[in-house]
Amino acid sequence: MVMPKGPQAFPRSEYLRRLSAVKAEMERREVAALVVTTPANITYLSGYTSKSGYVPQALVVFASDEEPTFVTRRMDAPAAVHQMFVDRSRVIGYPEALIANPERDGYDAIIDLVLDKGLGQKGIGLEVKFLAAATTEKFRSRAAKATIVDFTNVVTWIRGVKSDLEIAVMRESAAIADAGMLRATEVIRPGVREADAAAEIIATLVRGAKGKPGTDLSSFFLCASPRASTCHIRWTEDVFRQGSQINLEFGGVRHGYVSALMRTMSIGKPSDRLRRLHEGEVAGLEAALAVAKPGATCGDVAVAFNATLKKHDFEKESRCGYAIGIDWTEPTASLKEGDSTILKPNMTFHLMLGNWIDEEFGYVISETFRVTESGSESFTKLPRVIFEL
Repeated sequence: MVMPKGPQAFPRSEYLRRLSAVKAEMERREVAALVVTTPANITYLSGYTSKSGYVPQALVVFASDEEPTFVTRRMDAPAAVHQMFVDRSRVIGYPEALIANPERDGYDAIIDLVLDKGLGQKGIGLEVKFLAAATTEKFRSRAAKATIVDFTNVVTWIRGVKSDLEIAVMRESAAIADAGMLRATEVIRPGVREADAAAEIIATLVRGAKGKPGTDLSSFFLCASPRASTCHIRWTEDVFRQGSQINLEFGGVRHGYVSALMRTMSIGKPSDRLRRLHEGEVAGLEAALAVAKPGATCGDVAVAFNATLKKHDFEKESRCGYAIGIDWTEPTASLKEGDSTILKPNMTFHLMLGNWIDEEFGYVISETFRVTESGSESFTKLPRVIFEL
């Protein structure tokens, strides 16, 4: 029995639209074959979300072909046939002999594909920054007459402006994140283990919301007293206590797309210092969203937040956020002072206002938003409060 096609997250026309934008860049840069190795970019151009990037693999976009070709480990090929919009003939599984082989690996299979296509003297695009130096050198030596073109982050920048279909999926992800945060308010109590609360929250992120299940798990951080000043701890063997502060960061996931969310909770009355910081952060958040509109820059958004927070006698050392989409962070635009990236409709950002002030004091609040035609739309429906439990 052959592997059937699974339900597609987007119609074929959406993937072809994305590929058309990429091929336009390929033509401009004189690239005949683009070797896409970044998992998020593979997802964007094909619908593939299986976790097989632990070994060499690539989605190869040929300027002359309507559909790309995917080269992966043979055992992972059925997942690609199932998830990708491309014809099954476009999925190539290389043999196990290329695994843990000191002389030849999966990249040799990818290079073979490009050379067999007769493109050994053309431009070959690579996401160089995300490849090992030895891999880039392998392409240079085996395709010695080709011109290697650095395509790092080119596809990622194209991903920056979402289609309306993508925005709809990110709204679904946001509803899941909201459900997870509301579940947290129900299960976090004195005497409850952090691990048990995390399990309940994560279960909600998987079950989803409004009839749409979560399709993956993103980063999940639960930083509770006495670790409320940390930013990237998952959970511990400790229990919550009266007076505990809990900082939560996670996201809902639909078909690879993440909408992130952060909120601070307190078992009992928050300290005056925490309340004052919260008031300043919320004022800054609202100021930032008021500035976020087409024509403004990422730096303008950061300036609005930082200036407002400073009026409340606090400062935030880290950036105010970043572009978000597939697999959480898009390594392109940052909401920080000096970033001149111009905002466009349907760009999406995580306005990440976590503030870790010293070893004993930290706080989090954030929202994922999109730039609209005239302003911004926050995806979360939750109030901007410290949740008192």
